[in-house]
Amino acid sequence: MTYAATDLLTDALSAALAGARDDGGAHRASRRLNEPGPHFEHRMQGEPGQRLHYVIGGQGEPVLLVPGWPQTWYAWRKTMRALARHYTVVAIDPPGLGDSDRPPGGYDTDAAADRLHAFTQSLGWDRFHYVGHDVGVWIGYAYASRHGHTLNKLALIDATIPGLTPPEAYAFEPQRISKNWHFYFFAMPDLAEALLTGREREFLGWLFQSKSAGVQWIEPHALDEYARCYGGLGGWRAGASYYRALFQDMEQNRAHARARLTMPVLAMGGEAALGGMMETMLSRVADDVTGVIAPCGHYVPEEAPEFLVAQLRAFLG
Repeated sequence: MTYAATDLLTDALSAALAGARDDGGAHRASRRLNEPGPHFEHRMQGEPGQRLHYVIGGQGEPVLLVPGWPQTWYAWRKTMRALARHYTVVAIDPPGLGDSDRPPGGYDTDAAADRLHAFTQSLGWDRFHYVGHDVGVWIGYAYASRHGHTLNKLALIDATIPGLTPPEAYAFEPQRISKNWHFYFFAMPDLAEALLTGREREFLGWLFQSKSAGVQWIEPHALDEYARCYGGLGGWRAGASYYRALFQDMEQNRAHARARLTMPVLAMGGEAALGGMMETMLSRVADDVTGVIAPCGHYVPEEAPEFLVAQLRAFLG
């Protein structure tokens, strides 16, 4: 059997099994149910095949925390307790990531944004704060463009946005190629699945270190958790699907950019990552942008959690 045929079979099985978990499936699967603390609950929302896993706790104005790839809700574990003292906090696994179901399609950011809109409506949220990192930034821009009337404030952390990215972000230079090579790799059909299956921990450990500020910030148990999520059936396919939708995202976002965002926007870049490029990029499409540079690399929620909490408290109010 060729690899392409094998991958088609894997995708078919993944689609069939996406909704096969019962209501406690994500609970049994997660190794880190004791985090972020005893006052948080793990829940699932949606119909089989489209279920979203999320963690909720706290009290006050609602805040949605949306992680990126190759992470999950778990990326926010170091910030959630502090934020929950002031807000109702929900950290979600976006469609296809973490313990959310892995549908065969719907990974362009407009579709993902619409799915999160339906999710927040199911929680009874009329308005809320959105905080996104990495792919959570991509989804966040689409969400703000399509459903901005539901947002109080928008915080976007260290990610270029397809269709809006300054050309220098993709310059063929030593300091840039280690940050963006994976865009091309994961956009290729079948390649990530063929090369990375069974080597999740090795690959993720290297990737996290290569895009950080040089400090060994990720704990072994966190690396295990991310490897668990992406090593599951269809894990690499679902994660790569966000990159395989990039050209579709670019077209969508260029259309979105014809109307400017009016809600307050926090544009945060890691000092050893995008830095001030976040503010430059978002100022082109939003009226009220506050730029902040975090003292770390790309993985701000885990590399600099105390700094992030302080900045979010000041911004969200």
